[in-house]
Amino acid sequence: MEHFLGLLRIRVLRGSNLAVRDTRSSDPFVVVTMGDTSLKTRVVKNNCNPEWNDELTLSIADLRTPIGLSVYDKDTVTDHDKMGDAAIDIEPYIECLKMGLESLPEGCVVKRVYPSRTNDLADESQCVWNKGKIIQNMHLRLKNVECGEVEIQLEWIDVPGSKGLPKEGMSHF
Repeated sequence: MEHFLGLLRIRVLRGSNLAVRDTRSSDPFVVVTMGDTSLKTRVVKNNCNPEWNDELTLSIADLRTPIGLSVYDKDTVTDHDKMGDAAIDIEPYIECLKMGLESLPEGCVVKRVYPSRTNDLADESQCVWNKGKIIQNMHLRLKNVECGEVEIQLEWIDVPGSKGLPKEGMSHF
């Protein structure tokens, strides 16, 4: 347990305007990958604007390991059709956590992250104080596809016996 820093809970909330891969719709699901770990949401049938509200939890050992998100259309006979992908950049979120903030007013915005060429954000993302911890909401624009976005939420979970995040000034990036 001492080799990992903690857990990252990724709530895959919903998709919007996802690509049609079947006759009139799609049966989308999301796969989140980090290194050799791959986690997936449930399939939502016949819906290009699915609501998943699924929680996927990754064990984080190295903050530099890229986290990817891919959307697929479930097919029963052929291979699943890819419906786009995006990178989940956790660096701004981890920077907020390292600040060691406590007892902020509920809903207080700790940091704003804007879409740029170096991230897959579709809209401004905010790190927010929520119920005693910092969370980050993200709208990711899918790449390698004609359209689609996925909304997720990040939450860090400290685990007793793990290394924990390095303090401010000690970077793992």
